[in-house]
Amino acid sequence: MRAAVLGSPIAHSLSPVLHTAGYAALGLTDWTYDRFELVAAELPGFLSGLDASWRGLSLTMPLKTVCLEVAEVVTDRARRAGVGNTLVRLPDGGWLADNTDVAGLVSALTPSWQPEWTHAAVLGAGATARSALLALAELGVREVTVYARTPAKAEPLIEWAPTELTVSVRPLAAWTPDAEPAVLSTLPAGAADDLPAPNVIPAAHQPNVIPAAHQPNVIPAKAGISPRLLFDAVYANWPTPLASWAQAANWTVVGGLDLLVHQAALQFELFTGHQAPIEAMFAAGRAALEQPK
Repeated sequence: MRAAVLGSPIAHSLSPVLHTAGYAALGLTDWTYDRFELVAAELPGFLSGLDASWRGLSLTMPLKTVCLEVAEVVTDRARRAGVGNTLVRLPDGGWLADNTDVAGLVSALTPSWQPEWTHAAVLGAGATARSALLALAELGVREVTVYARTPAKAEPLIEWAPTELTVSVRPLAAWTPDAEPAVLSTLPAGAADDLPAPNVIPAAHQPNVIPAAHQPNVIPAKAGISPRLLFDAVYANWPTPLASWAQAANWTVVGGLDLLVHQAALQFELFTGHQAPIEAMFAAGRAALEQPK
């Protein structure tokens, strides 16, 4: 059985590492997972050339929108998000488009989430920001401020957002770390490096931190301090400057590896029909990121 990740650029993708580790952990020796450089116009032709051994495809940019157009079936969550990241082979040979980013983000945030967080910030306004808004609605948030590099391009999110969310848009430069208790950065690597740093708690008041064992990209807040949370979608060159600032200010920090693994685990289950060995996938992802470049 075959699966792969598609997109452009694609050489940096950790998806082959994660899925292959899952196959190895479960003894699925007849499964392979590859990667292919592909732009949107090439997706229909690529799909038409796949034989019956292909069971699923993971999609990155720039294929997250076009996949909804080429699939015979689109799930409600993919349609609601307006983007998909997964194509699953149907019994009749067609394709089902799904979105595992929303559920993956909910899974990544839930262990650290506080029910009193009803106001949150989203930094960035791209495809991942849409998934972030849907995830925040599931987590009980009712008010979100989207901070965008180009606010005019983010304005459509106000009407698009789930009805239970009140969304406002401000310039990214207007964000301050003390405005919202939960901050989800969907910005690409480097785009948040110059944002203002959270206030740092003096070292004398910071107990030792023991990272959560089951989530190697999570840095929990220290005891006795009011909880704040940062999710940073970047997973390479961890921690990012933004994550380092938040950690020093005693925020709980959730990194992009957690989203990557959780959404990949959902894809793994859709492709193979087996429960994903998430611990093995986490270990493989972290080991790959720790390798010298």
